Amino acid sequence: MAQTELKRELANRHVQLIAIGGTIGTGLFLGSGKAIQQAGPSIMITYLIVGIAVFFVMRALGELLLSKAGYQSFTDIAEDYLGPRAAFITGWTYWFCWIMTAMADVIAVGIYVNYWFDIPQWVPAIICLIILLALNLLTVKNFGELEFWFALIKVITILALIGIGVILLIIGFKTDSGSVTIRNLWEHGGFFPNGASGFLFSFQMVVFAYVGVELVGVSAAETSNPEKNIPSAINKIPLRILFFYVGALFVLLCINPWTELNAAESPFVKTFSLVGIPIAAGIINFVVLTSAASACNSGMFSTSRILYNLSRKNQSSPHFAKLNKNHVPGNSLFISTLVISIGTLLSKIIPGQAFGIVTTISAICFIWVWGVVLVCHIKYKKTRPGLQAKSKFKAPLTPAINYAVLTLFAVILIIMLFAEETRPALLFTPLWFILLFILYSIRSNKSKNNHDIDIINPKG
Repeated sequence: MAQTELKRELANRHVQLIAIGGTIGTGLFLGSGKAIQQAGPSIMITYLIVGIAVFFVMRALGELLLSKAGYQSFTDIAEDYLGPRAAFITGWTYWFCWIMTAMADVIAVGIYVNYWFDIPQWVPAIICLIILLALNLLTVKNFGELEFWFALIKVITILALIGIGVILLIIGFKTDSGSVTIRNLWEHGGFFPNGASGFLFSFQMVVFAYVGVELVGVSAAETSNPEKNIPSAINKIPLRILFFYVGALFVLLCINPWTELNAAESPFVKTFSLVGIPIAAGIINFVVLTSAASACNSGMFSTSRILYNLSRKNQSSPHFAKLNKNHVPGNSLFISTLVISIGTLLSKIIPGQAFGIVTTISAICFIWVWGVVLVCHIKYKKTRPGLQAKSKFKAPLTPAINYAVLTLFAVILIIMLFAEETRPALLFTPLWFILLFILYSIRSNKSKNNHDIDIINPKG
């Protein structure tokens, strides 16, 4: 008999570490190099601004998810508050978001492996995909365990980095670039060395750094105790932002001037190389490699569950709703992995530009998804006051903060339009939404015609 329901096998420790894994990934370990080159030390402010905005998105999502027991993801929420068309577009866009993100992660795997071996980037990327696919086909508990240990490695590494950085700062350790000092934050062109434009252009990569934080919401259907686990994970996001992002970057920029960091390399690996600890640099490279694999693992998990939910809502092929004997949506997992593998092709064709292109598209689409969550929460407050009154996990400062964050997202999109690197991806992305709009109209008309035929020729 075919399995039809996902298993609730994710325990609290899995959810907590999934939340951490979602907020520490390739965007920080690799993408921050580019962001630092654009904004200099002021990048810490960019991470803080976007991090605060994302926290309020997550509080809105958390309240919505817990307001109705039947919600399995925010596509269900979008359908409830904005209608089936919005759910169709948001569901497929979220799938596309994670496809782009996972592509960026497999590209990053190739970049990290090149630190040790001079081989084509696409080779380790393919190997990584095959291993993760095999593990994800087993049980959702495997996904939880993988993320638990991957995230634990990341947390320990950043804790060690901050600890070592503080010690180097106290003793005034000297590197090839000079002394480890807090003055490195303003002595090399100032705190805003590239002016307002550099600061503003850094927002795209910082938005990408936070993608995946909402994975707690995607995993709600497979969480053993969502009423307890989801609020707990969401409420710890601000501390993680301050510590893992702002704290880590503060230490990095005190150890070495921002001018010494390369946009094409991980600033974490580069820092230990510049300090003169090559063994530590190799260890850090291994950690950021596992981080990329972790993020790709999250991408495979989320895209397969999104396809599963879309199929259950009759918004994709019914084949994607089939679960294997381990209660895993195997068909959805296979097709998502196949599409993600296009990232390895990009690594072969345009190795230098591939990462930047897919991260920009991912950031734009995630802004759409986060925006939909905020709009749904506004409608929830206006149309379901009874539910809102009973909520045990009320989002703070609403609806004013929802409008403020939506405005910030709109400003970031405008900034991308003026940045030469991000403009092509921003102009391309609307084609995706036009395609979805057309596909939904075709499906709706086909469904309506079939319904009319059934009325005219009822089966006896």
